[in-house]
Amino acid sequence: MQQNIPLLGLIFIAVNLIISQRGIKDDIFFNKYQFEIRKIRQGEYYRLISAGFLHVNFTHLLFNMLTLYFFMSFVFSALGQIIFSLLYVGSLIIGNLFAYIFHYNQYSYTAVGASGAVTGVLFSSLLLYPNIELMLFFIPIPIPGYLFGIAYMIYTLYGMKTQNDSIGHTAHFGGALGGVLVTIIFNYQVIYTSQLMLGTLSIIIFITGYMLYLKKRK
Repeated sequence: MQQNIPLLGLIFIAVNLIISQRGIKDDIFFNKYQFEIRKIRQGEYYRLISAGFLHVNFTHLLFNMLTLYFFMSFVFSALGQIIFSLLYVGSLIIGNLFAYIFHYNQYSYTAVGASGAVTGVLFSSLLLYPNIELMLFFIPIPIPGYLFGIAYMIYTLYGMKTQNDSIGHTAHFGGALGGVLVTIIFNYQVIYTSQLMLGTLSIIIFITGYMLYLKKRK
């Protein structure tokens, strides 16, 4: 497929680079705008957005921006620049809102990164082009996009349950869900062309809902 790079996509990358660089060098700036349950519960809701433009280090930043760069052209080609932008911002917000709900009682929980927005773009691409094949660094053979999407969501669900690493699995899950919802709204045909992934995602959403129910009962 011809690479059609959206201008607003490049702007998102530039904003991430500028804000993340400031945050990496300035701890006060970083702490003021990172995702932090305690502060958000006190009314600092801007963190739900600002945290999506901060990164822990340059490796974290580079990984997210490279992923965004390689996949944003798929969404742009299918849905256009305006919908791509809505999907990016919507996935970022939904991802962090889901993390806020999931970790609501974990006052010390913090997170940063564009992963929610980037995961939304990634899953939108997989829905729009279910036959796409991906090459991963540690697996030297092409992997069908739908298979990668299913495996990724299962891994994310496991990470949400165990919470034994520093990865923001909940924001990833919420971002993926946001990307899927926006894609369906503006291109309902993916319901018919990506049934396997959507079916698996529905099961995982059900399991996640049950996990939230159990957390509330504790």
